[in-house]
Amino acid sequence: MGRTREAGCVAAGMVIGAGACYCVYRLTWGKDENEKLWDDEDEEEEEKSCSGKTEKELKTNVGVGAGGKPQGDSKSKVEVNVGPENGPGVKKEVHPESQSGGGLEAKAKALFKTLKEQARAKAGRGIRLPNISRNRTLTSSLPCPGGRGGGCHPGRTGSRARNRTSGKAKRKNRSKSNKAPATAWPVRKGKFSFPYKIDDILSSPDLQKVLNILERTNDPFTQEVALVTLGNNAAYSFNQNAIRELGGVPIIAKLIKTRDPIIREKTYNALNNLSVNSENQGKIKTYISQVCDDTMVCRLDSAVQMAGLRLLTNMTVTNHYQHLLSYSFPDFFALLFLGNHFTKIQTMKLIINFTENPAMTRELVSCKVPSELISLFNKEWDREILLNILTLFENINDNIKSEGLASSRKEFSRSSLFFLFKESGVCVKKIKALANHKDLVVKVKVLKVLTKL
Repeated sequence: MGRTREAGCVAAGMVIGAGACYCVYRLTWGKDENEKLWDDEDEEEEEKSCSGKTEKELKTNVGVGAGGKPQGDSKSKVEVNVGPENGPGVKKEVHPESQSGGGLEAKAKALFKTLKEQARAKAGRGIRLPNISRNRTLTSSLPCPGGRGGGCHPGRTGSRARNRTSGKAKRKNRSKSNKAPATAWPVRKGKFSFPYKIDDILSSPDLQKVLNILERTNDPFTQEVALVTLGNNAAYSFNQNAIRELGGVPIIAKLIKTRDPIIREKTYNALNNLSVNSENQGKIKTYISQVCDDTMVCRLDSAVQMAGLRLLTNMTVTNHYQHLLSYSFPDFFALLFLGNHFTKIQTMKLIINFTENPAMTRELVSCKVPSELISLFNKEWDREILLNILTLFENINDNIKSEGLASSRKEFSRSSLFFLFKESGVCVKKIKALANHKDLVVKVKVLKVLTKL
């Protein structure tokens, strides 16, 4: 029982010592990182040698205490190699005394002290041996152990080592940057204050303030916000009258001349909402030719062009101002052929307004149109385009009959709209081919047109 107790004490001392070493190891980890300039290869060899030898010696001691033959008179040695194998190592010898209670306690203390020194040496603290330091070459290109998570960092002269010395400052900067994260959206520089929101419904005094801001400012951002605010308020009939009475139409219309396409688009949108009122149309008619010219020369299918076409469509709902745009008929038909789906539809709505006025028929059918316009009667187009082009043909055909232009066919050239729709016969063939269209609404419209031929 005595020897079994001794072996138990030895094992207990080893466990306690290992736990204490682990605590010391964890407490000293990460301190004085700039002093841990050990080579990666030598560190690995040191760990292997230390762990290998310690395990062998620990197994030997446990074997002697538990299962090995007792040798009470002999003395066993426990050697712990702290240095690398290829260099002059430092060995600590522990001479246990006789197999008495005091000897076991001294053995446990000596083993604990040895393991503690080994852990300190491994962590870069404690014993710093001059022989080891002479054999190491510390350069910035060699990786050195000591980084957390098994990582490595360059030497003292490396940029990352310098960054670690200023880690606290970096953490402070990082915390500040988290409070004000960078945004991907463009931020307007400088202060900007507008007295109202763009969707506020304003009274006459407030509308006067917005008009004054728009008249005095040259800032595009302020102009855009003011135009959107006025355009939203112009959607209400009571504010349409108020803006006109405050002299707002000339203030808004002067921005047609600006080069900024966004400002021109917002200007057309505001005038478009104002043009719903017939009295406002009388004010806007002064600028209708300028709007038409800009709409034809601006970028094809752009937002500015669409806004201009919508304004022209509203201005030609009645017959009062259609004659102001008769010079642009060839441009409208060219745009009808060249534009995309939305431009085609908006242009058709504009031309249909002219076809509903019989007084504009002669000028309309005498203009030159591209022969490719006939392709709009193909069944591949969607319902909206087909219905609009059929309505356009129907109105023109009715106006030719009512105005008696069929007898004066010699007045029109072969490139005119009259020849394309009435004389060539190609258009009638295309319409007859649509009689079997899968869309019932289109089929009904085709039958209505064919009955009038």
